[in-house]
Amino acid sequence: MSQISMQQVKELRDRTSAGLNDCRSALMEASGDMEKAVEIILKKGLAKSAKRAGAVATEGEVAAWVAADGQSGVMVEVNIQTDFAARNDDFKAFVRQILEIASRAKTGADLAQEPFPGGGSVEEARQALVGKLGENIIVRRWQRLTVDGGKVHSYVHMGGKVGVLVALQTQAAGAVAKPEFTKYIDDLAMQAAAMSPLWLAKSDVPEDAKQKQREIFDAQLAEEGKPEAARPKIIDGKLAKWMKEVCLLEQESVIESGKTVDQLRAELGKSLGGDVVVKEFARFQLGEGIEKPTGDDFASEVAKMAGN
Repeated sequence: MSQISMQQVKELRDRTSAGLNDCRSALMEASGDMEKAVEIILKKGLAKSAKRAGAVATEGEVAAWVAADGQSGVMVEVNIQTDFAARNDDFKAFVRQILEIASRAKTGADLAQEPFPGGGSVEEARQALVGKLGENIIVRRWQRLTVDGGKVHSYVHMGGKVGVLVALQTQAAGAVAKPEFTKYIDDLAMQAAAMSPLWLAKSDVPEDAKQKQREIFDAQLAEEGKPEAARPKIIDGKLAKWMKEVCLLEQESVIESGKTVDQLRAELGKSLGGDVVVKEFARFQLGEGIEKPTGDDFASEVAKMAGN
């Protein structure tokens, strides 16, 4: 059996993203033949999918779909480890299939257990694709929005980095077909994508979130040396400003400066001759809330493998 060098191990690792020990074993099995070693890694990919399940996946795609009648829509986030793999045709096809499955699933369903086209479950299809692409894949989350009279609208930004669904409700006759309605709902979706609101209205903000923000402001004022007696009034002002930033309806419009999203909604209702209500919205930002580790460099991995 030929001697396996660390340069060969590194080359195979770069080509396959497999672990160092896996690469060394594959090269030994292939007697140093690089192409055979790559084939061995790929063939063993499905068996190693369980090991890859712990790998952090923060890339991928957010995708959205709205029914032809506009009364419902769904959005999904499917993650994979690298941006390169996220552009793979097989991965993109998998995302489209997950979106279609979500469109038919019951609200709140575990998509992993839903049937996958061609047989088996979504989870089984996910594992097979992990083995094929050599990266962990996660069907992370999905959400459905519905209306009864009105419209659900979607907006996906930066090729799937940010996705938004908004549900606008109205009983005004013929409102949905009017250009001013179309413009407002489209602007609303782009507003949510650009300004990252956390809640729809002030009444939706939980008390614990407001209390946490008060504590942050209080600590900041203490650091600035503001007298304790003067802080409550300042904190109230800061909290009110913060609410305008994190609540979609309270935000200043990015399209028409000087007016809030809610003021524009009220104006739309008057022009349409009936009340317009922003029922709800959903915003997914790819990988948000997932901590991505920096990981070891090649030299560190070699040292670990050597027992140092």
